[in-house]
Amino acid sequence: MTKHNKAYKFRLYPTEEQAILMQKTFGCVRFVYNKMLAERIETYEKLKNDKEALKRVKHPTPAKYKKEFDWLKEVDALALANAQLNLDKAYKSFFKGDAKFPKFKRKRHKQSYTTNVVNGNVQLLDGHIKLPKLGKIKIKQHRDIPSEYVIKSCTLSITASGKYYISILTEYEKEVEYKKVEHVVGLDFAMNGLFVDSEGKKANYPKFYRQTLEKLAQEQRKLSRKKKGSSNWHKQRIRVAKIQEKVANQRKNFLHHKSKDLATAYDAVIVEDLDMKGMSQAFKFGKSVADNGWGMFTSFLVYKLKEQGKQLIKIDKWFPSTKMCSSCRSTKPMPMSVRTYTCSCGYIGDRDHNSALNIKNEGIRLLANN
Repeated sequence: MTKHNKAYKFRLYPTEEQAILMQKTFGCVRFVYNKMLAERIETYEKLKNDKEALKRVKHPTPAKYKKEFDWLKEVDALALANAQLNLDKAYKSFFKGDAKFPKFKRKRHKQSYTTNVVNGNVQLLDGHIKLPKLGKIKIKQHRDIPSEYVIKSCTLSITASGKYYISILTEYEKEVEYKKVEHVVGLDFAMNGLFVDSEGKKANYPKFYRQTLEKLAQEQRKLSRKKKGSSNWHKQRIRVAKIQEKVANQRKNFLHHKSKDLATAYDAVIVEDLDMKGMSQAFKFGKSVADNGWGMFTSFLVYKLKEQGKQLIKIDKWFPSTKMCSSCRSTKPMPMSVRTYTCSCGYIGDRDHNSALNIKNEGIRLLANN
């Protein structure tokens, strides 16, 4: 049996006392992380010319700071230990060349901390969850976690509007049987509607961000006119944050439903390996690309398909899906303004549908060669 992980996210409703302790923990985790990072940078600067001495250096742990800063003992020790693990991971990724050098954490960035399950310190009870140091917290558990799933860790976070959430990471054993590929679909990324598939169907993404753009701009103008840090500024900041969170939640909900439908209906989904960051920086495309959430959509597809023994295939981004005729495979230039593909072989069709057909056919070719 193979082990798998799955996370469940729920809303928390802490008491005032619990909320204060959570805020303290966010701060302590950030403090310890920054302290350890500062010491590592200092050590590196001193010994960067002596690699052997650098390898022998014992890096500081949260326990070191507890002696100097008593208030660190008030919060969950596992949260501080995970801050060290996160820094270790960031350092290793940097030296492997997989990531940039770790940055200091700031209060304005996402506030969260992770605790691990040790000797039953985390338990789901009736409408509550028991957590280290915090005790029983009210939880809105809108879906059940199967009894055979083992809770491994919990990540607590707060949104910009002041809502608390918990992400529960579980582990379970399951032997996934890989499905024989019979039903295949190709998806062509569409700037204004998420995608068009090889069957001619459109995702019809509602453009949640665009719908609220005027209201958001209005509330942001009000925020800019208030004195930063004042009571009215904080109230207005929360109003802006709530609008942004609503858009994010609407987008995520839509993408979950679309990815689930595709993962249920097909054995393999074929997409292009697109550079979304590059596209978002292109002229006039920034807001459209950000609104679609294509990267999030494909990540949802990956795990939903994998759970069922199915596949997401990515074809090369330089594959000429737009320029190629899906009927005779000849190519020709296709400016963005031309929305209908007309070929000398007699084929006439919507450019996005034609592209989706080419993506599907290329995916089938790759599957056959594997």
